[in-house]
Amino acid sequence: MKVLLILVDGMRPDAMKDISEAKAMMDRSAFTLCARTVMPSVTLPCHMSLFHSVEPQRHGITTNTYVPQVRPVKGLCEVLSAAGRRCAFFYNWEQLRDLSRPDSLAFSYFCQGADFGYEESNNMVVKAAAEFLKEHPMEFAFVYLGNVDAVGHKYGWMGAEYMDAVAKSWKNIADLTAALPEYTTIVTADHGGHERSHGCDTPEDMTIPLLIQGEGFAPGTQLGSASIMDIAPTITKLLGVPADREWEGKSLI
Repeated sequence: MKVLLILVDGMRPDAMKDISEAKAMMDRSAFTLCARTVMPSVTLPCHMSLFHSVEPQRHGITTNTYVPQVRPVKGLCEVLSAAGRRCAFFYNWEQLRDLSRPDSLAFSYFCQGADFGYEESNNMVVKAAAEFLKEHPMEFAFVYLGNVDAVGHKYGWMGAEYMDAVAKSWKNIADLTAALPEYTTIVTADHGGHERSHGCDTPEDMTIPLLIQGEGFAPGTQLGSASIMDIAPTITKLLGVPADREWEGKSLI
């Protein structure tokens, strides 16, 4: 079993409804368009809750600046690595380097979105992931696409530029999943957004999509109530590894 987690930063579920690649994947997946993220609905706290399956009040990261955990919770990559499963990261926002602890990644690829431009760096990330994972399969791979959030902050959520960025990110997703058909694939977001920001406890900011395509997930099945904190326990379950006892999310299997 191999698992690919693709996260589109800032992608609202209601931005996906007219995108053919998104609708095609929903037809092949178990999914929900009303999963919930955590407060504050900010990028690094949300990612920390995804990878550590606890609320920000527990892991202690409440802004986009990483600080060491006072009472450390093991993250997904630490748990998988300790069980002999190899993990890889592909990303274009450098703050995500702190999602994994030293020695828990077998491979990482980073390009600075602000330097290359997030649209181009999304393409670079996807190309690197497809090429590397075909040659060197990993039990778990994380692919982060940052362009949608960057465009949301610059032009506003749900405007023409934002919708175009979502469509291009789904083209990236379609290309990557076509290149790696043997992976069980999870597609999600960290948060939504409104106007030119996010971080509030409103449906626009807190609601995220969650799609899972692969063995054990019947196409068209509704996942029902789901949280961003459920993703790590679901991945460990898929890979036959016990969830960490500190985790608060639940497996969706």
